[in-house]
Amino acid sequence: MNVITGQQISLTYGAQRATIATLGAALREYVVDGREVVIPFPAEELPAAFHGMVLAPWPNRLRDGQYSFEGADFQVPVSEPDRGTALHGLVCWAHWTVAAHSESAVTLTYDLPASPGYPFQLALATTYALGDEGLTISTHARNDGATALPYGLGFHPWFAPGGTALDECTLQLDATEHVTVDERLLPTGAVPVDGDFDLLASRSLKAVAFDDAWVGVKPDADGRSWARLGWADGRTVEIWADSEAKAWQICTGDQVAGVTRAGVAIEPMTCIADAFRTGKDLITLEPGAEHALAWGIRLV
Repeated sequence: MNVITGQQISLTYGAQRATIATLGAALREYVVDGREVVIPFPAEELPAAFHGMVLAPWPNRLRDGQYSFEGADFQVPVSEPDRGTALHGLVCWAHWTVAAHSESAVTLTYDLPASPGYPFQLALATTYALGDEGLTISTHARNDGATALPYGLGFHPWFAPGGTALDECTLQLDATEHVTVDERLLPTGAVPVDGDFDLLASRSLKAVAFDDAWVGVKPDADGRSWARLGWADGRTVEIWADSEAKAWQICTGDQVAGVTRAGVAIEPMTCIADAFRTGKDLITLEPGAEHALAWGIRLV
């Protein structure tokens, strides 16, 4: 009988070790040279804060769980009642299927059932692969239905602080605009980065609390944007995402039960919160169309 987080898939490559849980296709563990790179959670317990899960068909929050698409109005369940939002999509609490597995890679698939709030046919496949450049994660989406569908994608890894308090770490992010929010943490606009929100150069996380998104990503010559979590001992966790990641979310967990400043969530996303309502960076997949996003983690 499976544990609550489902089947556990172990991957190894050199000094790297990862464990993937089929619940949410979640990255449950990632260890390099014996060091925890992400905050692990027990296989027998639900993660406290979406640890390592795939977020689709939207990441972050959807106001009132309501949206309109191609002239029709829809209502999905409000899963964050205190803020009146639908949080992190519809697939993170589903059990995915292992489609392929080798010593260093696994592919998990999930066909999202159509529902009154999302009456579409979305097929997803996420691959975790260890290699010389670290851990690479790629998600492919396909519209298997007869009508267009709205789509967004994100991920929710919580990164470990390297054996010290998070205040001893530094953070850098390739993004030029900070997303402003209202009291429900829903976006109200974007402004050039300034003060604590200017992460273009590495800065200390001492006494800094984030639950914020950044846009205006600055790709490198390979089309990747980067976030870098610096540990006190000089090692750095580097997180990259390809050009399909239009935004990043960073959360230090100060207001999140069970993870308060235990580490930091650094989340590549195709869009920010409420994209189903605003249309900002919303992906429309026509029948038979596909979308792919790749990102990765390495300890240097």
